[in-house]
Amino acid sequence: MAPPYIILFLLALLSHTAFTSSTPNTITLPLSPLLTKSPSSDPFHSLKLAASTSLTRAHHLKHRNTPPSLVTTPVYPKGYGGYSIDLSFGTPPQTSPFVLDTGSSLVWFPCTSRYLCSHCLFPHIDPTKIPTFIPKNSSTAKLLGCRNPKCGYLFGPDVQSRCPQCNPVSQNCSLTCPPYIIQYGSGSTAGFLLLDNLDFPGKTVPDILVGCSILSIRQPSGIAGFGRGQESLPSQMGLKRFSYCLVSHRFDDSPENSDLVLQISSTGGAKTDGLSYTPFRPNPSANNSAFREYYYVTLRKVIVGGQRVKIPFKFLEPDSEGNGGAIVDSGSTFTFMERAVYDLVAQEFVKQLGNYSRAKDVEAQSGLSPCFNVSSLATVSFPELDFSVQRRRQNDVAGCELFLAGRRFGGAVSDRCLRRRCRSGEDHRSGHHLGELSAAEFLR
Repeated sequence: MAPPYIILFLLALLSHTAFTSSTPNTITLPLSPLLTKSPSSDPFHSLKLAASTSLTRAHHLKHRNTPPSLVTTPVYPKGYGGYSIDLSFGTPPQTSPFVLDTGSSLVWFPCTSRYLCSHCLFPHIDPTKIPTFIPKNSSTAKLLGCRNPKCGYLFGPDVQSRCPQCNPVSQNCSLTCPPYIIQYGSGSTAGFLLLDNLDFPGKTVPDILVGCSILSIRQPSGIAGFGRGQESLPSQMGLKRFSYCLVSHRFDDSPENSDLVLQISSTGGAKTDGLSYTPFRPNPSANNSAFREYYYVTLRKVIVGGQRVKIPFKFLEPDSEGNGGAIVDSGSTFTFMERAVYDLVAQEFVKQLGNYSRAKDVEAQSGLSPCFNVSSLATVSFPELDFSVQRRRQNDVAGCELFLAGRRFGGAVSDRCLRRRCRSGEDHRSGHHLGELSAAEFLR
């Protein structure tokens, strides 16, 4: 039986000027959206494409097999889905865009002059002109050796199994780490592993494990894995916490961006008054290590228009086999719910919107349901959809947590910001971070 999940993607709207800055404790980078758009002008085609991509990714996440103090960077919206950051690797630095992804852990970029991206005809993307990292132009780039412990991040701790041609009694082995193939919900990538410097203003992180991809399918940009695996960027950097806001997808492929803030020391780790926190929970399953990469939150209630939807408890938290629970994923566009949960939520919407007629033609064209026809109405009132998560308790002394903050402009909440932090007692190599998106922009 496929493990049931609810995957939550929360909308965050924020406009900032694009800049990269750092302090002794933090690094800040711009973050921009990359929402999958179709070359077609038909909005229903775009909706169907985004829904299909999100569903495919949700299926992939459910069925994966085992395989200074602060830095701030801009986050940019792009037309091919997700949110991107610019990172600079190598000596001298070569800058590339990366999709921010909390549902995976490997960091990789398009690599070498022979890089090939199949099925990458996205808006504003010319597959023949994708910027690539050139290893020979970096004096600090080196192939990852087969016996290097970082090779085990992807291929396991057993040296002999990943290096079968090396003499087990000798420390001399010239073989490189095996090539990797990474499967995502909507595409894949393959290449070999490098070690190279990651460069920020005022700070350089040496020997970061990064994938040099030479072939990808439907992946026009590199991916910055922010999952809980050892190979993730936060794990390798030893981050104490990070946070970001997401600008509206109305700013796709524009200079508008928000910030991804990486805290690289324990300084400035105090909580902020007025914010709500919820702890991240580990998946209890020991049978599938892939589940340990995800950020689980304890979902307590789903509320539609003030009415609590009665959802069986088994869908709200993962059981001993790893089934169930809710995860936060920055790499998906739409919220995904297990069919049994979605049907209950949709029924409550239909009940509360009984005065509106169903738009069956829109449902057929978009693949989404239920839809309602409000074209002839001057004003429309829709029930709010709320996800209630467990608040942090006083005796939660270890682990990671997520908090949600809002900003008001002109009296209205115009953005939502997410942040992840780790408290004492957790080895931050095993997990960090947060992320998420929302379908709300399609509905505006």
